[in-house]
Amino acid sequence: MIRRAVALGAVSEHVLRHALRTGHVTSLYAGVLLTPDVARTRVGRWRAALLRAGPQAALSHLTALEVWGLPVPLGDEVHVMTGRRRRLRVDGIVAHRRCGFMAEPPHVLVRQAVAVTGLEWSLVDSWPMLDGDAQRAPLLQAVGRRMTTADRVSHALATTMPRMRERARLRTLLDKIAIGCRSELELWGYDHVFTGPGMPLLERQVPVKIGGTTVYLDLFHRPTATNFELDGAKWHDGFSHRERDVARDAALAELGIHAVRFTHDRLMLEPENVRRQAMAILASRAALMGQFR
Repeated sequence: MIRRAVALGAVSEHVLRHALRTGHVTSLYAGVLLTPDVARTRVGRWRAALLRAGPQAALSHLTALEVWGLPVPLGDEVHVMTGRRRRLRVDGIVAHRRCGFMAEPPHVLVRQAVAVTGLEWSLVDSWPMLDGDAQRAPLLQAVGRRMTTADRVSHALATTMPRMRERARLRTLLDKIAIGCRSELELWGYDHVFTGPGMPLLERQVPVKIGGTTVYLDLFHRPTATNFELDGAKWHDGFSHRERDVARDAALAELGIHAVRFTHDRLMLEPENVRRQAMAILASRAALMGQFR
């Protein structure tokens, strides 16, 4: 991979045109030359875009989230971030500018051998570019995989893009993540089932040691030692996953924790029935535990 101007310092224009015509090299982003096998890879296109953008640039927005390994729609355009004074207009590159941006830590890190904006900034920058489940998925997965926290993303939100579109929606999601929501199903449960009049306080993502492993309970009612799990069999990709959950529930029972699982379909299609059943279970557990005291 090389800039055209640099290549011409080593070979003649005639040799370079021949190489392009015969397909030994290809040109990307108005002046970056690279071999066809590299041009066909995502990493090759990222590196070519950065070479074209210059040393004071980094991959950003949706491209950055892809580098970070988070779910985003794959597109042909590469997003890069530069400083406010750098103007870049190149087909195939979407250039963004930020005042005070510097292509060095903490603004920029190196992942997969390319410069990329920090995870929290990347999540905030990409938020207005997506919608629906796709908008929430990168943030939910990043926090669920413990790559970041709601507080760190909130700090990035507070220090950048004060007039960002749908800022209030992101703020609301961060508040729900901060109290323990980690999936679309848990967000639905929070909004439609496990809050509101009559529902006691439930703790989310409560760590519990089972042997040498820490597991996290979706919704835990500490007074009755009742755990509601919301990742029903719809989300299991095989028999082994179901067996794992059964074994985990048995281990929790040894600790005195009663596990109750609600399927995805029941939560989505019968929220009021699930809500009534959950409250009845808690009442029954409270009465039962009172008898044994």
